Amino acid sequence: MKISVELTLSPLQDDFEAPIIAFIKKLRNSGLTVLENPLSTQVFGDYDTVMALLNTEIKESFENLDHVVLTMKVVKSDRSEYEPHF
Repeated sequence: MKISVELTLSPLQDDFEAPIIAFIKKLRNSGLTVLENPLSTQVFGDYDTVMALLNTEIKESFENLDHVVLTMKVVKSDRSEYEPHF
């Protein structure tokens, strides 16, 4: 089953950029389709593969940061090639 996941990692600290960049780079190196915009990062692929990656990377981020919020949306389908038609 294919899924699309939208993620926003928000470290609650002054130096917030470095942990976000590290998180995104690990997602990029996964071999999955990863798209970014200024507000979020999207990951697309097989459910088990995506969720295993996210389980590992979210846990690592949470272990390395004292205070952090992660917002996640999951859609059951691969929406990586979606283009609005309006």
